Amino acid sequence: MATDELDAEFRRATEDVKQLPSRPDNDTLLKLYALYKQATDGDVNGPKPGFFDFVNTAKYEAWTRLRGMQVSEARQKYIELVRQLAA
Repeated sequence: MATDELDAEFRRATEDVKQLPSRPDNDTLLKLYALYKQATDGDVNGPKPGFFDFVNTAKYEAWTRLRGMQVSEARQKYIELVRQLAA
């Protein structure tokens, strides 16, 4: 898939995710978050949230697991996940 085409599909998926028929479970939401962050910001950066900040720590750790994944791969996986959820 060409870069421009992938960018357009990714932007479309970021809009489609807001229109899903039902709210995904928490694990799927973490996957979506991590893939989105990897696709838009690259590898995780900044300090890990505090121990008692459970939600942001979970997000940080989910994103950390994708360290080293190419932006284009993260975008493709995000698109595929959104399509699965919309089906």
